[in-house]
This record gives sequence, structure tokens and C-alpha cells, in this order.
Amino acid sequence: MVFSSLKFIFIFIPIFFTVYCLSPAKFRNAVLLIGSLSFYFIGTVNNPEHFILFIISIVMDFVIGILIERYRRHKKLFLIIGITFHLLSLATFKYLNFVTHELSRLIPNFDFSSNIVLPIGISFYTFQGLSYIADVYKEKICAEQSLMKFAVYISMFEQLIAGPIVTFDNVQNKLSNRRLNKSLILNGIGTFVFGLGLKVLLANPLGKLWSQTCAIGFESISTPLAWIAIAAFSFQIYFDFFGYSLMAIGLGKMLGFDLPQNFNHPYTSLTMTEFWRRWHITLGSWFREYIYIPLGGNRKGMASTLKNLFIVWILTGIWHGAGYNFILWGTAMFIIIAAEKLFIGKFINRIPIVGRIYMLLLIPLTWAIFEIEDMRLLGVFFTRLFPITGQGVWSIFRYDYIKYLKLYYPFLILGILFSSKLPYTILKQIKNRAVICALIFLIFGASVWCLMRGLDDPFLYFRF
Repeated sequence: MVFSSLKFIFIFIPIFFTVYCLSPAKFRNAVLLIGSLSFYFIGTVNNPEHFILFIISIVMDFVIGILIERYRRHKKLFLIIGITFHLLSLATFKYLNFVTHELSRLIPNFDFSSNIVLPIGISFYTFQGLSYIADVYKEKICAEQSLMKFAVYISMFEQLIAGPIVTFDNVQNKLSNRRLNKSLILNGIGTFVFGLGLKVLLANPLGKLWSQTCAIGFESISTPLAWIAIAAFSFQIYFDFFGYSLMAIGLGKMLGFDLPQNFNHPYTSLTMTEFWRRWHITLGSWFREYIYIPLGGNRKGMASTLKNLFIVWILTGIWHGAGYNFILWGTAMFIIIAAEKLFIGKFINRIPIVGRIYMLLLIPLTWAIFEIEDMRLLGVFFTRLFPITGQGVWSIFRYDYIKYLKLYYPFLILGILFSSKLPYTILKQIKNRAVICALIFLIFGASVWCLMRGLDDPFLYFRF
């Protein structure tokens, strides 16, 4: 069950939210916990071991936090135990398939193959658990003494599956004292519906263009179609994840929580450094707070700074998935950001038009590395993007892109428009409630119509 599904919109939310609103304030944590665990259980019903792992993870982090606070002399040991538990869980469920597959490929006489299903949301709730025990260790926060409140923090269904990554200090006060009011609920509904529209009305159609291009085969596409397709994927992944984040933030408002912003118009950035301050903001903050700064950040000279950046970006790539393309993507991000820091960043920022062209090329190229897992196919795709030599040259003279432009140009134009700040600036200027309500109903109606026709795809970040 996902946010952009008819079951969630017309069954889960109405039932849960009615019970939640009618419950006395002192029982709302219990209602939210039951609802969140039910939400996760439905998603793991075919793999009950995932639900058991989730419960164990919650209890483990809760106990570790108390032990760290109570036995300060041994707090490092308890921290290591907590970190080891989470890293082993991630290694087993997220990376073991890749490792065993590579071993089987390298050693043909031995069968190391495994078929472990990735638990939904494991990357996100793992990072929340790690941030919690690390903050208790640093005495940034006090260990939570109520298992129910802690379980609510980890399991809140609105951000459990794909973030935003919420640190305990962001919601600690709201776990004990939050109020619902009509204005906040209506604001949350509007935010949720707008995110739903970005997902269903923009991300999904643009994703179809990318899927159709992949189905054709990269060997058979023209250079213009290759660029159009990767542009479509760039818009898809943005509106898919941005839409999910808005839906999560909207649900949070409806429940009395202020979840952190996760996107800030990243496609308007002039450099990749700026891009990653604006894209998946909570993930970047997590790596900065719990990896980059503890390693020394930029306090020990340029060589140390570059080493720390390299570690962070390799880990960021690995966090997103098990595959050589993610390692390559993380390495490429490090090289680009290091070059900006050392050489070209100041120049680009002084001349915005250069930055626009620079990012116009880099964003789709880096997303191509991120998305195409097969290294051979990635190589073929790049020969279509840049058909300078070899077999890719002939692709310049094909006209397949005309067909797909006719089908998808409205969505590509809307993708460009809604990647800018313009529509959001205009929306903020609208003060007439009737107009706002009409827009919300229009977006909601169009989204539901598409969902009823089966025009929906899973959220991309559910894979991570």
C-alpha cells in the first residue's frame, strides 16, 4: 500500500484519521503506533521476517539508547553494538544478493546465489535509528524512556518508507505535546494533494517515456531520443521523490508534526555542490552530521577535506543500492564536487548562464549512471548520447524521437516549468480560498481518475 493508491486514499486514511482525530490527546500516540505498524505490516505481509526485523530494530535502538545514557563508562561499547546491528542488517538484506552473485560469477564451480528480498524502508529507518543512538552518545539528546513514544518516532507511517529522514530532536516535543487544528489539517491536505499530483500527473507519464526507451533497447535509439529519455527520467525521479516528500509532509501536518523540508528547487542550482544542498536535504544533512563532520569535515586542510568527501560520496552511492553503477555514481559525484571546490565553483557562480548550461548537461548524465545498473548498457547509452565515434554515429540520423516528442512534449514542458520556482511563487500569491480549493479539487480529481485507470507506478525510492 502506497500513498498514491486508491486503497490508501479512500480506505486507510479516512479510517485512520477519523479514529486519530476522535481519540483523546493522550491516546493519539497509541493510535498512531497501531496505524503505522498496521501500514508497515500490510507492506510486508508476504515477507513477515521484514516486520519482525523492524520490531527488533525499534526495541534494539530503544534499549541501546538507555544503556548509553545509564552506563556512560561503557557507552562506546553500546554504540558499537548498535551500529554493528544496523550495518549487519543492511549488509544482509541490501547487499548480500549482489555479493553472492559476484562470487558465483567469479567462481563458476560454486553456487553462492541468494534471493533475499529487500525490506521496504530499511535504509530510512536504519538511518533514523543510527542518528538516535549517536545523538544520545554525544549527549545531544536524552534517551527516550517511553518505548511507545520511541516506536512512534521510528514507525510514523508518513515518513517510514522513503523519508524525509527525521532526527529525534525534530519531533521529540511533538511526541509529547501536539495539537490538531482545522487550519493545519487543511494545509496538510493541500500539501498532500499537490504531492499526489506531482507523482501521478507528472512523474508517472514521464516515467513511461523512459521505460519505453529502455524497452526499445539502447542499441536501437537515436541520439535525440537518448537525450529526451534521460531528461524524462531526470524529471521522473525528481517529481516522484519530491511528490512523495510533499505527501509525507502533508500527512505529518494533518497529524500534528512538522516534518523537515526535503527539496528546495534543486534543478535551479548552478553547481552540483548547490544541487546537493537542495536535493534530498535530510539525507545530505545526515551524512554531514554523522559521517563528514566526525571524520573532520573541512577543518584539517584540503587533502583531509577531499578524503572525507570521497568517503561520504562512496557511502552515499552504496546507501542507494548494491551495484557497480552506484559506486561509479558516487565516485563521479565526488570528482565533480571536488573540482568545483578546487577550481571551477567560483567561476561558475559568477556567471549564472555558464552554471545553467553546466547543470543542464550534468544532471541527466549523472542520473544515467545512477539508473542504468548494467555497465555494458550504460556504455551503449553513452555512445548514443555522444555518438562521436564507433557504432553510435549512425544514431544521429534516426527520427524515432519525433514520435515520442509528439506523445510526451506536454509533460516535458510541465516538467521544465515545475522544476523552476515560477509556479510555486504564483501559487503563494493566491490568497483567494475558493481558487485554492478549486485547484486542489482539480488536481485531486485528475489524480484519482488516473489511478482508477491504473496509471500508477511504485515510488522509485522504495527501491532504496
